[in-house]
Amino acid sequence: SDVCSSDLPQSFGTFKPVGHVVVALPDDQRAADAVQALRAVGFEADDILEYSAAEENDEMDRMLQHASDFSGFGYEVSLMRRYKALAEQGASWLIVYAPDDPSAARVAGTVKAHGALMAEKYHRLVIEDLI
Repeated sequence: SDVCSSDLPQSFGTFKPVGHVVVALPDDQRAADAVQALRAVGFEADDILEYSAAEENDEMDRMLQHASDFSGFGYEVSLMRRYKALAEQGASWLIVYAPDDPSAARVAGTVKAHGALMAEKYHRLVIEDLI
C-alpha cells in the first residue's frame, strides 16, 4: 500500500509512531508473509502499514533532511539512520498498531518467526527493542 509522509506520526519532524511496533524484514515476500501471519493472530488490515525498502529509503531521506535541531540530540535520529541502512540493504517494513504489551509481544513473536531484522515498540517517552 502507498504510504505518504502525512500518514506517519512525527515528533520534532522525525518519525514517532507512538503505540506502534516498527518491524524490518529482509524482503517484500517475508513482509507479505508476516502480514498474513499477523492477520491470522488477530490484527486487522487497518492495524498494519506495509511498505517497501524504496518507500522507506525515500521517507527516511526526507525526514533526515528535515529533522529539527532538537531531534539531533536524541535516539530518534539514530534509529532513523539504522532504518535507512536497513532500507538500503533491501529491507521491507511493517508498522503495526499494538498499543498494549500483550499485542506488542504478539507482533514480536509473529514477525520473529518470519526473520524480522528488528522490531521497535514506540511508547510516549521511550522506544523499546522487542527483537
